Amino acid sequence: MTTVPFLTPAQAVEESGFSLDTLRYYEKIGLLGDVRRSASGHRRFSQEDLAWLGVLRCLRDTGMPISEMRHFAELVRSGDGTFADRLALLAAHDDQVEEQIATLRRRQQVIRDKIAYYRAALA
Repeated sequence: MTTVPFLTPAQAVEESGFSLDTLRYYEKIGLLGDVRRSASGHRRFSQEDLAWLGVLRCLRDTGMPISEMRHFAELVRSGDGTFADRLALLAAHDDQVEEQIATLRRRQQVIRDKIAYYRAALA
């Protein structure tokens, strides 16, 4: 299987799971760098673009605000000298994700307690 060097917007939508509107929005606000264009002006997404979209998907799905995602994107584009800042931003986000998981576990326990109660009541 050969790797296609560039994907159409429709293919990028399929691969990334983002809608076309979201891809356009991310490009407009600077989350997605300059996407290459064909001679006719149509966007062409590279494998690097898709990899970056995977990072953005992870950050978004774990609740990182757009403003922080934009800051992270700016740091990445600024080069290797921003590793410490990137680390700090991601570590802080990881702490928030841990808090979210702990909260979900507590709420899940309440649900499980209710399930046990109803199973006992029906037995």
